[in-house]
Amino acid sequence: MNDKEIMEGILLTTKGVCDLLMHGSVESATPRVHEAFNQSLNDALCMQNGIYNQMAGRGWYPSDQAQPQQIQQVRQKYAAQG
Repeated sequence: MNDKEIMEGILLTTKGVCDLLMHGSVESATPRVHEAFNQSLNDALCMQNGIYNQMAGRGWYPSDQAQPQQIQQVRQKYAAQG
């Protein structure tokens, strides 16, 4: 297993943790529990962002810039549905 594969696994795991924490926050029954899940979610999101930045910096998570024409098409699509 190389470094890229390890980082991909960590990123996927962190995304899963974020998903669980978000659901915990939504389903929490008391303000204190809600705040605990929110704080944990925020921490996990910061961690996920750091992992993503490390991967992107190494060229392991390339992303394409949306073209202006694509953005306009999406805007028109959702404006028509509104």
